[in-house]
Amino acid sequence: MNRKLISVILIIFTLMVNQSSAQEKKMPHVKLGIAGLTHGHVGWILDAMKKGDVKVVGIAESNREVAERYSKQYGFPMSMVYPTLEEMVIQTKPDGVTAFGPIFDHLHVVEVCAPLHIDVMVEKPLAVNGEHSQKMACLARENGIKLVTDYETTWYPTNHLAYRMAVDEKKLGEIRKVIVCDGHEGPKEIKVQPEFLAWLTDPKQNGGGAVVDFGCYGANLITWLMKNQKPLTVSATLQTMKPDVYPNVDDEATIILTYPGTQGIIQASWNWPFSRKDMQIYGRTGELFAADRHEFDYRLAGENAETKKELSERPAPYNDPFAWFEAVIRGDIMVKPTDLSSLENNLIVVEILDAARESARSGKVVHL
Repeated sequence: MNRKLISVILIIFTLMVNQSSAQEKKMPHVKLGIAGLTHGHVGWILDAMKKGDVKVVGIAESNREVAERYSKQYGFPMSMVYPTLEEMVIQTKPDGVTAFGPIFDHLHVVEVCAPLHIDVMVEKPLAVNGEHSQKMACLARENGIKLVTDYETTWYPTNHLAYRMAVDEKKLGEIRKVIVCDGHEGPKEIKVQPEFLAWLTDPKQNGGGAVVDFGCYGANLITWLMKNQKPLTVSATLQTMKPDVYPNVDDEATIILTYPGTQGIIQASWNWPFSRKDMQIYGRTGELFAADRHEFDYRLAGENAETKKELSERPAPYNDPFAWFEAVIRGDIMVKPTDLSSLENNLIVVEILDAARESARSGKVVHL
C-alpha cells in the first residue's frame, strides 16, 4: 500500500472520528420538568436552561408571583408554568423531574411521578423524615424509577480525591475520625429569597433548621465513606442561638456518629462567620482536609509538612448535577447503591437525621 493511499485512509478515519464525536456532543437533551421554584438552589437549573445546557419543558409552581419574578430574571415564558405538578407532567410529559420546593413536598413529587415512570431528582435531603423516605423508596422501586438526591458537595473534586486516598488507596491508614462542617451565617443573614426562608424555618416543611439544612451534607458524606454502613449510635445537641431570628427551629447542630473504630462529627450551623463546606479525615497514619470545591491538603506518615493541591473540575458529566441526571435517565450512568446520590445512601441519611432530632429531644444516645 503506497503512502498516498495510507494518508487518504488516515484522513478519512480522522474525519469519521471527529464527526462521531460531534454527533455525541449534539445528543439531544432529555426532557426535564421542575417541581417548585421556592428552593434557593433552583437558580442553578434555571441558569442552565437559559444557557441551553438543559431542556426544561415545564415548571410546576402555584405561587405566580415567584414564577413571574423568575420568568423575568431567566427569560422563560409564563406559558411554561403550571399551577400543579399533576397538570405539568400530563401536559409536557417530561422524562425526569427535578424537585425545588419544600422538603415536605418531595413525597408528593414521587407520588405523582413514579406511577408515570418519570425519574426524579430531589434537592437535598431526600425527605423530611423516615416515614416519607420509606414511602418514596417503595414507590420508586414498585414503579422502576430512578430516585436520586442532589448535594452541591457531590460534585466537588476534593471530596472524590479524599475518598480515593482514604478509602480506595487507604493512604491514611484506618479511618479514626471524620469531621464535616457545613453552613453559613444564617439564611436570613445572607438574605435568601423570602419564599425560601418561609419554609426553610418551618419545622414541618423542612423538618428542622440547620440540623436538616446542613446536617444532611455530613450524614451523606460520612455514609459514603463508610460504604453505607449505618452508625452504631447517634447523639446530637441542637440549639437556637438566635431565637429572635429563628424562633421555631434550631440554628446550631452537632451530631456525633459512632462506628466500630471510627467516629463521625457533623457540625451544621447558621452561625458560622463565613460560608463553609469542608471535610477533614484523620487516619492512624495520615490526615487530609478538603477545604472547599478545589482546595485540598494532606499529610502522610513520615512527611514533615502538608502537601497542598488546587484541583480542577471533574470530567463531564460528573461535574454537573443536571448533565449527570440526564445521563442517568438515558441509562448511560448506572447509580450504584454506595454512590453519594443513591437512594440507599440517602435513606440512611434520613435515618441519621431522625435519630439526631430524637437524641436532641430526649437527651439520650440513639442506637440504630
